[in-house]
Amino acid sequence: MSEPIKVDITTLREKTSLFPPEAFHFVREGLAHTVDALHGDTKDLPDDDRHVSGQQLCLGLRDFAIRRYGMLAITVLSRWGVHRTDDFGKIVFAMIESGQMRKTDEDTLDDFRGVYDFGEAFSSVEVG
Repeated sequence: MSEPIKVDITTLREKTSLFPPEAFHFVREGLAHTVDALHGDTKDLPDDDRHVSGQQLCLGLRDFAIRRYGMLAITVLSRWGVHRTDDFGKIVFAMIESGQMRKTDEDTLDDFRGVYDFGEAFSSVEVG
């Protein structure tokens, strides 16, 4: 009898997406929201002038989530497995690796680490 195959579940899960398609759509739409908020009308701007940093994107995604989902924002994100800004970074870099987004040489996954605490960032959502 042969030895059982050992699978490194942690590595496998890191290499595959832990997030549903809705989370990717949200980040894509949230990126457009963030670019518009920071740069205004970008139709005549070169791509380099539309860039946003990881920190800026995290803040824009917070604003976008609140606008879209209100008090349920943290609940919706949690259902998608998004619990911290690092998760936004994982989604963004998965999209970069698949060619759906681009990055500069300076952009890293670390740009998304600990930008804000979800509990604090979404606790002050006002109704209406």
